[in-house]
Amino acid sequence: MMPREMLGYEDSTSEFRPMSPRRCHELLESQNIGRVAWQAADGPQILPVTYACHDGTIIFRTSPHGVLSELVRPTDVALEIDELDRESHQGWSIVVQGRAQGIAEPDQLVRMWTVAGVVPWASGVRNVFIQIIPHRITGRISAARSTWEQRQDRYGFLRP
Repeated sequence: MMPREMLGYEDSTSEFRPMSPRRCHELLESQNIGRVAWQAADGPQILPVTYACHDGTIIFRTSPHGVLSELVRPTDVALEIDELDRESHQGWSIVVQGRAQGIAEPDQLVRMWTVAGVVPWASGVRNVFIQIIPHRITGRISAARSTWEQRQDRYGFLRP
């Protein structure tokens, strides 16, 4: 068995805890940059996107000629957003699991052009709208542990 310090326990000053569903939704709606992951025809893909939350879905725009345009066909995806501080070992991560598909209904497309935040950073024609319909949203937060918890881990003390 490896010593705890070789597994990284000795210096760890933070721990991950689950985030409430409400907080996950709040953070998801407050951000606009994430990474979309899916199993593409030529293997796993993960790419950054700018997105907006709209009517319980996540919307982003892409080029009709780029790899993200594969998602016009219904595809299982994951979207991750996060904020991490390397110095303090604190931060959070949210993962949305859902189904991506292109938006093709003319009425929906007209509405999508007016949704605030669906503005890609990438230049060029980005007129394909993809929506992710979430099935599951989970989050974790990494928070600094108390001094007592750090001592307990380091010295094996039991909590009172």
